[in-house]
Amino acid sequence: MIQNLQILTRNDSYWQDNEWKKLLSGAFSTPIELLEYLDLDPESLPYPILNEHAFAQRVPLPFVERMAKGDPNDPLLLQVLPLAEENNIVPGYIADPLEEHDSALPGLLHKYKSRVLVMLSTACAINCRYCFRREFPYSDNQLGKSRWGDIIDYLQQHPEINEVILSGGDPLAVTDNYLSDFIGMIEGVAHIKRLRIHSRLPVVIPQRVTSELVTTLKNCRLQTVFVTHINHPNEIDELFAQAMERLSQAGISLLNQTVLLKDINDDASVLALLSEKLFECKILPYYLHLLDKVTGAHHFDTSEKHAKAIMKQLQTELAGFLIPKLVREEGGKPHKSWIDLGNNNQ
Repeated sequence: MIQNLQILTRNDSYWQDNEWKKLLSGAFSTPIELLEYLDLDPESLPYPILNEHAFAQRVPLPFVERMAKGDPNDPLLLQVLPLAEENNIVPGYIADPLEEHDSALPGLLHKYKSRVLVMLSTACAINCRYCFRREFPYSDNQLGKSRWGDIIDYLQQHPEINEVILSGGDPLAVTDNYLSDFIGMIEGVAHIKRLRIHSRLPVVIPQRVTSELVTTLKNCRLQTVFVTHINHPNEIDELFAQAMERLSQAGISLLNQTVLLKDINDDASVLALLSEKLFECKILPYYLHLLDKVTGAHHFDTSEKHAKAIMKQLQTELAGFLIPKLVREEGGKPHKSWIDLGNNNQ
């Protein structure tokens, strides 16, 4: 638990812009170098790996340092290591499971009535192998400053929109100045009242929660919600806890969503510990997603029946506010589909 760990005090210089950029540029980009760092022999692994893939490996050092050396089944490693199984074609797993490839505008998805997703960046700090956008046409959705006016025009024309969700890629892969400028434009649309940021970057590189980022969000007129993407309790360490404390002290609401992943976190005890550690960081568990059936990620999938059993066990182990909602997202639907735990015959 976080309270049993000594959280190191970092001075303001530690949280400056250049620190996270250096860590991002030095990410492990090949399986061989990652395995070598973890004292693992590629020839002795219990599974074959992919040395090259169009969806390339990308894993920054701070995330790797939370992996157990010598363990080929480390739950963090299995989220990011490209396996040969990704090349298997499995019926029902497709390139665009959420029907996102035809967007309202380049870089903007209007999937839900009152919310829009803006893909502020097409880059990610880490390429998670289960990512539902691993085959997304990012090249067609580059959102440079020249297209910001189109986004604002769209918002002005749709008064039913009250929330802008920054997504990607990872919206925090852009610089603080770029992010601040874009948020400033969004603030100018009178009927927008809420800003939500979905990001895995502060989990992967906690130093991304810079002093400038905190100031930008603190001074924003919009109610701001920050959603982390954390799947396993081992992803949470002292530095991440300190980064979240900085956001919490700035008045930012903190939520987390998790993807249920076979042989990684599909266990009630693992998810219970995750909820406890999240709340110690002042983060409220939000959604537990069933896997989106994207090509190349079938080996992460688990059955709905198993997911329901896990949820029922969580109900006996956790306070209600620590239990995330079990959901599935289905292409073309204007909302998440909540899974009814009362029907356990699937």
